[in-house]
Amino acid sequence: QVQLVESGGGLVQAGGSLRLSCEASGRTFSRYAMGWFRQAPGKERDFVAAITWSGGSTYYAGSVKGRFTISRDNAKSTVYLQINSLKPEDTAVYYCAAGSLDPDSDYVGQNKYRYWGQGTQVTVSS
Repeated sequence: QVQLVESGGGLVQAGGSLRLSCEASGRTFSRYAMGWFRQAPGKERDFVAAITWSGGSTYYAGSVKGRFTISRDNAKSTVYLQINSLKPEDTAVYYCAAGSLDPDSDYVGQNKYRYWGQGTQVTVSS
């Protein structure tokens, strides 16, 4: 089992920045690829970003590319999502997830991730 706990969400003005963290406990963190997803009010949960177990490759949704950066620190069992130039449409609950994905896997599909956190709310005011 892997337990994931997100933090760092909050209320921020448009144009601002936040850094979300997701700390893992349980099984060896470095074995898992990590992803961030978000769910806006009234919408389905969507892929945001992912990073391979080594941190060597990252993947982003088109809507966040250039503004969001995913990174990980395996020594701290933590994955981060740096969010810059926030827009009101970034308002959502942000979830981190862990999965045993190969480098050639599809990192976008939610069914690839076995473990999920409880989410952290990000609200962007205009």
